[in-house]
Amino acid sequence: MNMTTRNITTRPKALTLTESAAARVRDLMAKSDKPIAGLRVGVKARGCSGMSYFMEYAEAPKPFEEVVEDRGVTIFIDPAATMFLLGSEMDWVEDKLESRFVFNNPNEKGRCGCGESFHV
Repeated sequence: MNMTTRNITTRPKALTLTESAAARVRDLMAKSDKPIAGLRVGVKARGCSGMSYFMEYAEAPKPFEEVVEDRGVTIFIDPAATMFLLGSEMDWVEDKLESRFVFNNPNEKGRCGCGESFHV
């Protein structure tokens, strides 16, 4: 094997955003009264199915967080959540009754009846 030739593979982003989600995050960050470096995304043990998503403003990355840059938005992924979010897409959905972020997660095996929590 030629030592100057290497196979370099890049793994897919742990999380991607639709343009509508990225626009909403940019809009929310612009309205913040303090400097925001990005959005922190993770999962918490909660709800009748076991886990739910959480999001919060991030002033700086925490140790071991995965940093994802997508559509002009910086996302910090909690290290405990990476395996649950891998391959997910975050979207912003608006309809007549509500507006919300939605996670299209290929790792989900089911959701509770109210849609608040999920399990893998």
